[in-house]
Amino acid sequence: MVQQTREQWGTRAGFLMAAIGSAVGLGNIWRFPYIAYDNGGGAFLVPYLVALLTAGIPLLILEYSIGHRYRSSAPLAYRRISRPAEAIGWWQVAICFVIAVYYGAIIAWSASYIWFSVTEAWGDDPNGFFFGEYLQMSETPGGVTGYVPAVALPLIAVWVVVLAILALGIRKGVERANRIFIPLLVVLFLIMVVQALTLEGATTGLDALFTPDWSAMLDGGVWVAAYGQIFFSLSIGFGIMVTYASYLKRKADLTGSAMVAGFANSSFELLAGIGVFAALGFMATAAGSAVDEVATSGIGLAFIAFPQIISTLPFGGSVFGVLFFASLVIAGLSSLISIVEVVVSAVQDRVGLGRLQAVLMVGGVIALVSVLVFPTHEGLYYLDVFDHFINQYGIVLAALVTLIVFGWVLRRLPLFQEHSNAVSSIRLGAWWKITLGVVTPILLGFMMWDSLRAELAENYGGYPVGFLLSAGWGVAIGAIVIGVIVALVPWRRADRMAAQDAERLKSGTTDTEEGDR
Repeated sequence: MVQQTREQWGTRAGFLMAAIGSAVGLGNIWRFPYIAYDNGGGAFLVPYLVALLTAGIPLLILEYSIGHRYRSSAPLAYRRISRPAEAIGWWQVAICFVIAVYYGAIIAWSASYIWFSVTEAWGDDPNGFFFGEYLQMSETPGGVTGYVPAVALPLIAVWVVVLAILALGIRKGVERANRIFIPLLVVLFLIMVVQALTLEGATTGLDALFTPDWSAMLDGGVWVAAYGQIFFSLSIGFGIMVTYASYLKRKADLTGSAMVAGFANSSFELLAGIGVFAALGFMATAAGSAVDEVATSGIGLAFIAFPQIISTLPFGGSVFGVLFFASLVIAGLSSLISIVEVVVSAVQDRVGLGRLQAVLMVGGVIALVSVLVFPTHEGLYYLDVFDHFINQYGIVLAALVTLIVFGWVLRRLPLFQEHSNAVSSIRLGAWWKITLGVVTPILLGFMMWDSLRAELAENYGGYPVGFLLSAGWGVAIGAIVIGVIVALVPWRRADRMAAQDAERLKSGTTDTEEGDR
């Protein structure tokens, strides 16, 4: 049986656009500004930069090296390294499945709010409108008591767009889409930032964000927050960059690409911080309150605080709202495409399906689950708990296990260092192995311990134990179980591919060389 030729990015710029698009997501806009403000303001930039250089970029290089060397999805790449390690890859695939089903819902809300910004549909009560009239939230979590068409329709549209782009393939679909999305996102957000900076009180917000509290540098929690932000914002730890790098050509500058993607992501986070806190400064000034009374993050920032700002603006409120929510939609779409691609690529490698078949089958299942669960009266409860547990005990834990297995057990970091140095302009030194072998595992381990300690001390969000066990712990542990079960199923296709790899090695032809032909 002849192995299908793996798709490739058309250009390095196309790969970088896709990698940046995956990294720049909702968290850059609604999480970073508040994390920075709450952890020392301007002083937070020091541990943040250290975290980028000692964890973010090294992890990016590791995932690029694995994907580029083995030219396959995360499960197959890990299997080629060591057969038991395949379970980690399928665990990451399961994590992506969970994230995808709820991530699409947030994009759908943002799409709805583009129109709501024009009409200011929330009136005088953005909080009541979002939770009541729009989401129609039930008073208690658990079960499904009703359906919300106003959420379902934009959610279906989101999935149609995502699956259409994925069906076109890597070069014609994902690469072309990101070549449009990323420049458009930057232009829209720059316009919004400029408008925010002209508002009365903007400097008050910027002072609150960037005034350094140097005493925070002595707080270990601030450093953990910096590493956590870098980790969550770069799309590392759940197979995305392994998958994207598997589509690279043989001559690929891995370290240079990681540097560009890492610093581009951080630059956008700083831009987001400027825009968000300039707007919050205006909001605080208009209300006659301090910035810390209006500063928030996540859903509260996007769908409650910003609508209040839009309604308060002396002019151009609708334009400001359209720019902000359109930016959320574009950032969300570019990230969601990369998340679903992890699952699609893994299934293609596993069963040998064609591109269109895999997208329709995998994407169809993810979209169906998303549309059935989240446009319900209980949808936000499920989203909140899914997001918390799959991030804390999925992504972080999977990355920690990956580093322990590849760095400590299998001792493969020198191999990946050698591969990266062979194709990259910037050579990796001992610092790379030290950060991945010592610094990052210790910090991730501390993050896990600290999170578990808080989790066991008090129920997350005050939710009932039964709901947390099923929708929280059940989902996080279920992803691990699924990863192990799928890895245990005999995989004849993978065995054939391993045999083909062996033949290529005997003949002196590498995976990447064959893929370039």
